[in-house]
Amino acid sequence: MQLSHEDQLRLNVLVAQSLQAIRIDESRMRVHALSKKGEASIDLNPTCKDEKYIRLIQQFLSTHYLGSPGGYPVFLRRWTRMGQARDDSLEKLLLIGEPEAVAAVVHASGLTDELARRAWWTSTNAENARRMLEKESVVKGNMGKELAQFLVEFLPFEEEQKAIIDSVRLVLQPGLIDDRVRRAIWKRGKRKNSYYVGFLQQTPDHLPIDAPPHEKWETVTRALKSELDRGNEYAKLLCRALAPAGQAFLHVTDEVLQKPNDQEVVVALLNAIGNYFDCGKTGIRTCRDMQSLSAQIGVLSRDDPNLEKILCMDPDLQPQLDAILGLSMVSETLVDPIFGMTDAIGTVMRKKIEPVIQPLTGYIRLLQS
Repeated sequence: MQLSHEDQLRLNVLVAQSLQAIRIDESRMRVHALSKKGEASIDLNPTCKDEKYIRLIQQFLSTHYLGSPGGYPVFLRRWTRMGQARDDSLEKLLLIGEPEAVAAVVHASGLTDELARRAWWTSTNAENARRMLEKESVVKGNMGKELAQFLVEFLPFEEEQKAIIDSVRLVLQPGLIDDRVRRAIWKRGKRKNSYYVGFLQQTPDHLPIDAPPHEKWETVTRALKSELDRGNEYAKLLCRALAPAGQAFLHVTDEVLQKPNDQEVVVALLNAIGNYFDCGKTGIRTCRDMQSLSAQIGVLSRDDPNLEKILCMDPDLQPQLDAILGLSMVSETLVDPIFGMTDAIGTVMRKKIEPVIQPLTGYIRLLQS
């Protein structure tokens, strides 16, 4: 089966130019090309069923740019999404008209702002925007704000909670949106608390709410000044949690813990808690139940001299320090045994995870006024 003579001629003329990207509009049977001079298009004249003809077009482009008619191998899909595409082939992958090749580019660690512009022209969708905003070169480049604006506008149409969390987290990176948009996104969390989780992940100490400090914040900060100056990580964490920003984090975390929407929200929230209280000292985030976590708190409390120094100054801080140790070991592994046995969401899911949520709520309340 061959391309029509007319299409063969037009495609040969097209690829003879210096192109930046190619996309195929399968619904209109049209090939679009991007170059420094602008855009060009070719209306196709199929000689067989549209699906087979599109494949012939892709084979033609792949042979010209990659030296093989096979195109981008679909069996490398998982490898693609791990960002393992070779950096020296990214430009060519945008010229073969295959969506999977574009996915390889947006996932690649070597993605540049210019390649992001070409990839965005080739395939405009929320998933590609999220993957590109994971790259610092894109966030700080010309494409960062454009991609962020797209995700913000698309947020009301997102159905998956993880997609919402990731979109919010990514657009909150510095320099992408202004304070007005940031507050508008925050307000949506009242109806769907997965929005809050994105804030807890990206800007945990800069949430758009006002919270008073813990009543003991100033007293504890003065009492632990010598340990703070010495770099005691537990003292820093304790004072951070008692400060206004820390109280805001605890308040929002507690609110989401009481009514998470689905398993993705729970997983993301638990990891956000563990990341916030990670001091690089405990190093244990593999507990699969709260009993194991509680036992680890006892071990750490006995063996760490940095904790002993704080308790020597103020023995009454033992409950708060235990709470910090507990929260520092929180991760998604706590719910792995539960979620591995059920796909429940909503009220049923919340009932099943009560053995994890209730103790965590207790730790959070110990650190609140």
